[in-house]
Amino acid sequence: MASHISTDAGDITLEVRDLHTCFHTREGVLPVVDGVSFTLRRGQVLGLVGESGSGKSVTGFSIMGLIDPPGRVESGQLLFQGRELRTLSPRERRSLQGDRMAMIFQDPMATLNPVLDIATQMIEAVQAHRRVSRAQARQLARDTLASMGIPSPDERLDAYPHQLSGGMRQRVAIAIALLHGPDLIIADEPTTALDVTLQAQILSEVQALVRERGTALIWISHDLSVVAGLADQIAVMYAGRIVEHGTVDQVLDHPQHPYTQGLIGSLPSANQRGTRLRQISGMAPSLLDMPAGCAFAPRCPRASATCQQARPDISHPRPEAPDHTVRCHHPGPTPSAVPSDKAAA
Repeated sequence: MASHISTDAGDITLEVRDLHTCFHTREGVLPVVDGVSFTLRRGQVLGLVGESGSGKSVTGFSIMGLIDPPGRVESGQLLFQGRELRTLSPRERRSLQGDRMAMIFQDPMATLNPVLDIATQMIEAVQAHRRVSRAQARQLARDTLASMGIPSPDERLDAYPHQLSGGMRQRVAIAIALLHGPDLIIADEPTTALDVTLQAQILSEVQALVRERGTALIWISHDLSVVAGLADQIAVMYAGRIVEHGTVDQVLDHPQHPYTQGLIGSLPSANQRGTRLRQISGMAPSLLDMPAGCAFAPRCPRASATCQQARPDISHPRPEAPDHTVRCHHPGPTPSAVPSDKAAA
């Protein structure tokens, strides 16, 4: 697990309450994020998982204030250290972005400017939020690169993005996000395109930095095995909603939602060698034509008439784990559940 979690209410870094983000298109309104709620404390890591199109990235962009037309946050509360982000002026929001709140993108070139050397980009990022000399800003940039395990940081500062490997560019992008020791980092699948060895190194470095600095981290991923070894809690998203939420052990050892069980069952480590990988049948529904009831019902092996007609509310199916929640009319265990240490293998 990432770190020891305090239960002190004063340690709450982020509260997301009933967040709704929609995209208004010619074909209709797409409810990309539909009533998402969670709380993230200081030093805590939340793994936000689900298939492509489930609303994970848009949830992160909504928190950061990066939703552009035709999308917009329709309703809900985004409380960062008790401050409502949605009511801040653009200037106040910019003062938080990149300083107290930072985002790491899947493509490092979304962060890096191809025509500027790394030193210029990092120095400008420092001086945008701190009144320091250029020499002091460069020293901070160098120290931050070194903290990410980047060898020869002075040489890297003088390089341009195209002179670095993909993995090194991503490390630099993560270092830029860490420059000011932010209180919240949202990482949108930043290691997906990297090889397994480099991915493991970056995950280990990020985990150590979160633990040392008390940074709250949202790690967005479609890969349960990555999240299993990094996060403290997991929120599983499907069709814009969180369908299951709990600690890593609760969700991976005792999954209650059929979709979560399907994700776990499709992991290679959950299948016998030489057999076909299990998979979830069907496809996620179109956001323009959502089912009247549970969005997962058309793909669910235990769907009933109730599932076809009524959207499930949040329930607490395990009395011994009241913070383990699920949106399902028929929650329950399944033989496809595997221990979290096996999922992380």
